[in-house]
Amino acid sequence: MMTGPTTRIPAVLPRAPIFFGSGLTHAGRVRESNEDSILTDPSGVVWAIADGMGGYGHGDVASDIVIDCLSQLQDDALAAPELRMRLAEANREVLLRARNQRLDGMGATVVAMMIQNAIATVAWAGDCRAYLLRQGGLRLLTHDHTVVQDMIDQGLLDARDRDDHPERHIVTRAVGALPELEVDTVTVPLISGDRLMLCSDGLTTCIGDQQIASIINGATDPEDVCATLVTKALESGAPDNVSVIAVFARDG
Repeated sequence: MMTGPTTRIPAVLPRAPIFFGSGLTHAGRVRESNEDSILTDPSGVVWAIADGMGGYGHGDVASDIVIDCLSQLQDDALAAPELRMRLAEANREVLLRARNQRLDGMGATVVAMMIQNAIATVAWAGDCRAYLLRQGGLRLLTHDHTVVQDMIDQGLLDARDRDDHPERHIVTRAVGALPELEVDTVTVPLISGDRLMLCSDGLTTCIGDQQIASIINGATDPEDVCATLVTKALESGAPDNVSVIAVFARDG
């Protein structure tokens, strides 16, 4: 039996989302200076927050070194290995600067993110955080490197008592703390409509996850997320520097 020619129409694949964002950092209401540093990327690939430690102007030196190293990331690099390499480089530079200038205790916590082919790779050391809001639900992507979090993980402390513990601000990992820096990474596929947020602990000590989710979900754009979250932190007293980066995914 003969049949006529047929035409096969190829399926139309959805276009990958595009990413755009904004960042904002503030000294807060108590600290005299801002020792946080942030990295935002007009191309939508590299984003980071470094929270300086050490006081007396030393923390901002450390956070600047971290951001400077991360700013040298190549957009087409293998994300996780490259993030670890750049943070290891920053770790060596901070230790060298501290030794040469006799700046004891200088360091920085960090969270950094690369977005390539609609996949986010997040790297962190310390208690800076990354969140993903998808279809109204907020997910914490990072896991704090702190004494209190270790106690919670070991069942020695209830998570509800985290904010009242006297050692809640003591971190177990930071750039410049030890000769070898241990960095954790996580990889997350992204879809259109996703909203990502990076922040220093100056935000999360003032605002809980439920309020964070409500603000991100109700925002019109990344600038709105950053401005509203920083304003809410300031209204809550902002005893530390506050830094926020928001990144939205939309149809390409």
